[in-house]
Amino acid sequence: MDIVKKNEPITSEQIAEKLNLTRSALRPDLAVLTMLGVLEARPRVGYFFTGKAVDTLISEKITDIKVDEIKATPVIVKESTSVYDAIVTLFLTDVGTLFVSDDEGNLQGIVSRKDLLKTAIGNTNTHQIPIGVVMTRMPNIVTVTPEESAYEAARKIVDHQVDALPVVKAVIENGQEKYKIVGKVTKTTITKLFVELGKN
Repeated sequence: MDIVKKNEPITSEQIAEKLNLTRSALRPDLAVLTMLGVLEARPRVGYFFTGKAVDTLISEKITDIKVDEIKATPVIVKESTSVYDAIVTLFLTDVGTLFVSDDEGNLQGIVSRKDLLKTAIGNTNTHQIPIGVVMTRMPNIVTVTPEESAYEAARKIVDHQVDALPVVKAVIENGQEKYKIVGKVTKTTITKLFVELGKN
Protein backbone atom coordinates (compact mmCIF):
# COMPACT_ATOMS: atom_id res chain seq x y z
CA MET A 1 0.00 0.00 0.00
CA ASP A 2 2.84 2.40 0.87
CA ILE A 3 4.57 1.65 -2.43
CA VAL A 4 1.40 2.33 -4.41
CA LYS A 5 0.71 5.55 -2.44
CA LYS A 6 4.20 6.91 -3.20
CA ASN A 7 4.42 5.76 -6.83
CA GLU A 8 0.89 5.64 -8.26
CA PRO A 9 0.11 4.72 -10.94
CA ILE A 10 2.39 1.70 -10.63
CA THR A 11 2.27 -1.69 -12.36
CA SER A 12 2.36 -5.06 -10.60
CA GLU A 13 5.80 -5.71 -12.18
CA GLN A 14 7.16 -2.50 -10.64
CA ILE A 15 5.66 -3.33 -7.21
CA ALA A 16 7.11 -6.86 -7.36
CA GLU A 17 10.54 -5.46 -8.28
CA LYS A 18 10.52 -3.06 -5.30
CA LEU A 19 9.63 -5.94 -2.96
CA ASN A 20 12.11 -8.39 -4.54
CA LEU A 21 9.25 -10.78 -5.35
CA THR A 22 7.91 -12.35 -8.50
CA ARG A 23 4.75 -10.92 -10.00
CA SER A 24 2.94 -14.26 -9.49
CA ALA A 25 3.85 -14.28 -5.77
CA LEU A 26 2.31 -10.83 -5.41
CA ARG A 27 -0.85 -11.53 -7.42
CA PRO A 28 -3.02 -12.90 -4.52
CA ASP A 29 -2.17 -9.90 -2.30
CA LEU A 30 -3.03 -7.42 -5.02
CA ALA A 31 -6.29 -9.29 -5.71
CA VAL A 32 -7.31 -9.08 -2.02
CA LEU A 33 -6.43 -5.37 -1.74
CA THR A 34 -8.36 -4.67 -4.95
CA MET A 35 -11.41 -6.67 -3.79
CA LEU A 36 -11.36 -4.86 -0.43
CA GLY A 37 -11.34 -1.55 -2.30
CA VAL A 38 -8.00 -0.40 -0.87
CA LEU A 39 -6.40 -0.40 -4.34
CA GLU A 40 -7.90 0.30 -7.74
CA ALA A 41 -6.49 -1.44 -10.83
CA ARG A 42 -6.69 0.18 -14.26
CA PRO A 43 -5.77 -1.89 -17.33
CA ARG A 44 -2.52 -0.81 -19.02
CA VAL A 45 -2.06 1.95 -16.43
CA GLY A 46 -1.44 0.27 -13.09
CA TYR A 47 -2.57 0.44 -9.47
CA PHE A 48 -3.89 3.47 -7.58
CA PHE A 49 -4.47 3.90 -3.85
CA THR A 50 -8.17 4.64 -3.15
CA GLY A 51 -7.51 6.43 0.12
CA LYS A 52 -9.52 3.92 2.13
CA ALA A 53 -7.83 2.11 5.00
CA VAL A 54 -8.61 -1.55 5.73
CA ASP A 55 -10.17 -0.74 9.12
CA THR A 56 -12.46 1.84 7.46
CA LEU A 57 -13.58 -0.78 4.93
CA ILE A 58 -14.28 -3.33 7.68
CA SER A 59 -16.29 -0.71 9.55
CA GLU A 60 -18.27 0.08 6.39
CA LYS A 61 -18.98 -3.63 5.85
CA ILE A 62 -20.32 -4.09 9.39
CA THR A 63 -22.54 -1.01 9.20
CA ASP A 64 -23.84 -2.14 5.77
CA ILE A 65 -25.30 -5.36 7.23
CA LYS A 66 -28.89 -4.77 8.30
CA VAL A 67 -30.72 -6.34 11.24
CA ASP A 68 -33.23 -7.76 8.75
CA GLU A 69 -30.43 -9.95 7.29
CA ILE A 70 -29.36 -11.46 10.63
CA LYS A 71 -32.51 -11.50 12.79
CA ALA A 72 -33.64 -14.81 14.30
CA THR A 73 -37.12 -16.15 15.09
CA PRO A 74 -38.37 -14.94 18.48
CA VAL A 75 -40.12 -17.13 21.03
CA ILE A 76 -43.33 -15.30 21.92
CA VAL A 77 -45.72 -15.94 24.81
CA LYS A 78 -48.88 -14.21 26.05
CA GLU A 79 -49.02 -12.01 29.14
CA SER A 80 -51.33 -14.51 30.87
CA THR A 81 -48.74 -17.32 30.57
CA SER A 82 -47.69 -18.53 34.01
CA VAL A 83 -44.11 -18.17 35.20
CA TYR A 84 -43.94 -21.98 35.40
CA ASP A 85 -45.01 -22.38 31.75
CA ALA A 86 -42.59 -19.62 30.73
CA ILE A 87 -39.71 -21.51 32.41
CA VAL A 88 -40.72 -24.71 30.61
CA THR A 89 -40.92 -22.82 27.28
CA LEU A 90 -37.49 -21.31 27.93
CA PHE A 91 -35.93 -24.75 28.36
CA LEU A 92 -37.84 -26.49 25.57
CA THR A 93 -36.93 -23.84 23.01
CA ASP A 94 -33.36 -23.40 24.33
CA VAL A 95 -33.48 -19.60 24.47
CA GLY A 96 -32.51 -17.05 27.12
CA THR A 97 -35.27 -14.51 26.54
CA LEU A 98 -39.01 -14.66 25.89
CA PHE A 99 -40.99 -11.89 24.24
CA VAL A 100 -44.50 -11.14 25.46
CA SER A 101 -47.20 -10.02 23.04
CA ASP A 102 -50.89 -9.23 22.98
CA ASP A 103 -53.30 -11.17 20.74
CA GLU A 104 -52.35 -9.02 17.71
CA GLY A 105 -48.62 -9.76 18.04
CA ASN A 106 -47.74 -6.35 19.50
CA LEU A 107 -44.84 -6.20 21.94
CA GLN A 108 -46.00 -5.93 25.55
CA GLY A 109 -42.92 -7.04 27.45
CA ILE A 110 -39.76 -9.07 27.66
CA VAL A 111 -38.67 -11.61 30.25
CA SER A 112 -35.18 -13.00 30.68
CA ARG A 113 -33.77 -16.16 32.18
CA LYS A 114 -32.61 -14.04 35.12
CA ASP A 115 -36.12 -12.63 35.73
CA LEU A 116 -37.60 -16.13 35.85
CA LEU A 117 -34.83 -17.46 38.08
CA LYS A 118 -35.35 -14.62 40.59
CA THR A 119 -39.07 -15.41 40.76
CA ALA A 120 -38.56 -19.17 41.06
CA ILE A 121 -35.97 -18.77 43.85
CA GLY A 122 -38.42 -16.61 45.81
CA ASN A 123 -40.42 -19.78 46.65
CA THR A 124 -43.57 -18.26 45.18
CA ASN A 125 -46.14 -20.37 43.37
CA THR A 126 -44.86 -20.17 39.81
CA HIS A 127 -48.04 -21.89 38.52
CA GLN A 128 -50.18 -19.00 39.73
CA ILE A 129 -48.08 -15.95 38.84
CA PRO A 130 -48.63 -14.62 35.30
CA ILE A 131 -45.53 -13.61 33.36
CA GLY A 132 -46.98 -10.09 33.11
CA VAL A 133 -46.06 -9.56 36.77
CA VAL A 134 -42.32 -10.23 36.30
CA MET A 135 -41.67 -8.97 32.77
CA THR A 136 -40.09 -5.67 31.75
CA ARG A 137 -42.78 -3.56 30.09
CA MET A 138 -42.82 -1.00 27.32
CA PRO A 139 -41.49 1.70 27.20
CA ASN A 140 -38.58 0.30 29.23
CA ILE A 141 -37.58 -2.16 26.51
CA VAL A 142 -34.67 -1.51 24.17
CA THR A 143 -35.74 -2.40 20.62
CA VAL A 144 -34.20 -2.46 17.18
CA THR A 145 -35.78 -2.13 13.72
CA PRO A 146 -35.08 -4.28 10.63
CA GLU A 147 -33.53 -1.24 8.88
CA GLU A 148 -30.93 -0.58 11.60
CA SER A 149 -27.41 -1.93 11.17
CA ALA A 150 -26.05 -5.05 12.85
CA TYR A 151 -23.46 -2.75 14.41
CA GLU A 152 -26.20 -0.60 15.98
CA ALA A 153 -27.91 -3.72 17.37
CA ALA A 154 -24.61 -4.95 18.87
CA ARG A 155 -23.95 -1.49 20.35
CA LYS A 156 -27.40 -1.47 22.01
CA ILE A 157 -26.80 -4.96 23.48
CA VAL A 158 -23.47 -3.81 24.96
CA ASP A 159 -24.62 -0.36 26.11
CA HIS A 160 -27.78 -1.62 27.81
CA GLN A 161 -26.24 -4.90 29.04
CA VAL A 162 -29.06 -7.08 27.71
CA ASP A 163 -28.95 -10.54 26.14
CA ALA A 164 -31.54 -9.94 23.43
CA LEU A 165 -33.38 -7.22 21.54
CA PRO A 166 -36.82 -7.56 19.96
CA VAL A 167 -36.85 -6.58 16.28
CA VAL A 168 -39.99 -4.49 15.80
CA LYS A 169 -41.96 -2.61 13.17
CA ALA A 170 -43.97 0.40 14.33
CA VAL A 171 -47.65 0.38 13.34
CA ILE A 172 -50.57 2.66 14.17
CA GLU A 173 -53.61 0.90 15.63
CA ASN A 174 -56.64 2.91 16.81
CA GLY A 175 -54.53 6.07 16.78
CA GLN A 176 -51.85 4.48 18.99
CA GLU A 177 -48.31 3.53 18.02
CA LYS A 178 -47.64 -0.16 18.64
CA TYR A 179 -44.73 -2.44 17.85
CA LYS A 180 -45.12 -5.70 15.94
CA ILE A 181 -42.51 -8.32 16.90
CA VAL A 182 -40.83 -9.47 13.67
CA GLY A 183 -37.65 -11.06 15.01
CA LYS A 184 -34.91 -10.94 17.60
CA VAL A 185 -31.20 -10.14 17.77
CA THR A 186 -29.22 -11.78 20.57
CA LYS A 187 -25.61 -12.06 21.70
CA THR A 188 -25.58 -15.41 19.85
CA THR A 189 -26.82 -13.73 16.64
CA ILE A 190 -23.97 -11.22 16.81
CA THR A 191 -21.41 -13.95 17.59
CA LYS A 192 -22.61 -15.98 14.58
CA LEU A 193 -22.25 -12.90 12.36
CA PHE A 194 -18.73 -12.33 13.69
CA VAL A 195 -17.77 -15.95 12.90
CA GLU A 196 -19.34 -15.69 9.43
CA LEU A 197 -17.40 -12.52 8.65
CA GLY A 198 -14.22 -14.21 9.85
CA LYS A 199 -14.86 -17.19 7.54
CA ASN A 200 -15.33 -14.94 4.53
